This record gives sequence, structure tokens and C-alpha cells, in this order.
Amino acid sequence: MRLRMVVIGLLLAGVLSPAAACARPAATPPPGGEVEATEYQGVKLTPIAQQLNNALAGTQFISRDSYRLTVDGVVHKPLSLSYDDLLAYPQESQLTDLDCVEGWNFTAKWTGPVLTTILDDAGVQPEAKVAIFYTADDTSGYTSLTLDYLRDNNIIIALKLNDVTLPAERGFPFQVVARGKFGYKWAKWVTRIELSTQEDFHGYWESAGYNNNADINGPAFETEP
Repeated sequence: MRLRMVVIGLLLAGVLSPAAACARPAATPPPGGEVEATEYQGVKLTPIAQQLNNALAGTQFISRDSYRLTVDGVVHKPLSLSYDDLLAYPQESQLTDLDCVEGWNFTAKWTGPVLTTILDDAGVQPEAKVAIFYTADDTSGYTSLTLDYLRDNNIIIALKLNDVTLPAERGFPFQVVARGKFGYKWAKWVTRIELSTQEDFHGYWESAGYNNNADINGPAFETEP
């Protein structure tokens, strides 16, 4: 909490912005046998090595063998899923731009299971309104998205990026493909998804004044600092 309040102070003072953590990290070579796609549906893809990125505390390294995704909260049947469990779900590909609130973006092919398919397996209770994403670099709750948004937009969690296993620096084991939302809603290194009734939940950047809707055609801030 103290770190978050320091960041908020720096943001409001204009000293810090999400771009302070933006970088073009050294790309992890694709696993053996995987070849990065350069085009999808007739559209040229941004190479992973050229994609800007950001992180709260640097790249988080999560073991594939020991990883478990917890899905809990307002559900009938909490889940604990391995990486292989996520791979076993039907995989869908989407061509989607990631738009940063600072103005840069890139185009990529994202592949993974539809998130609401997983949530449905947990038996979401009717009173649940939002999904809160807990990450390796923010265990207090990095961000949230409404269940209506997840269902209406067929949101996936990407296990692959441009046809290669999602690299550690991009958020392995998966990144939430929050299309139509600014990049701070695209949670990476997710370890837990809590179904909640807390519609006004504000995550890391939202607590610093960034708009909780995060629509790319909307305002960046809930109130101007």
C-alpha cells in the first residue's frame, strides 16, 4: 500500500507515468519448433521484438510446471488450473491492437481460451459483477473487468502471441486480451481471478486516477490530476 501511495503521488505530480516502465525488452527466443507469425488475416503483425511493453516490477518469471490459476470468489466451484489445463480448453485466435494510454500501440495475433468458458466452469453466481485479476507483481489486485464486458466481447486469455508461446516478458503464462481497452487493463502474470460483487473495484493504475472503464476512445483519467 505504501508503494502504491508513493506511485499515486508521483503520477499526480506529473513525475511518473505508465511510460516510465515502458521498454522494448530483449525478446525471449521462441521454444523449439515454434515460428513467429508475421501476418494474419492479411494484416502485417508487429514482431514481438518490436513491441513496447511495461511492468510494475520488471519481468515476472513463472514456472510452467508449478503454475496454478485460482478462480474463486462468488462462484459455486472454485478452480485451481494448471498451465496444461488452460491449454486443454478450445483455443481461439484474434487479431487485436494493444493500445497504451501513452499513445503507442502494436498489432498482434493472440491465441487462447475464451475467459468466460473458464469462469463458467467455476459456476459464477448471479450476483457476481466483475472479475478481479491478481498478478505476480500486484497481489492486492492489479485490475478488474466487468463480466458483461468479458461476455459481450468474447475476451480471451492469450497463451500465444503471434503463434509462439507467450514469452515471460509479455506475461507468461497468459495475458488478458482486453480489446477496446487501454493496455493497463491487459493483465499479465495472472495468478488468481476473483469473481466479485465489488463493481467499484479500482486496481493499481485506476487507484492512481486512471479511468476504470479504460475505453480507448474515452478519457484517460476519471478526473484530471
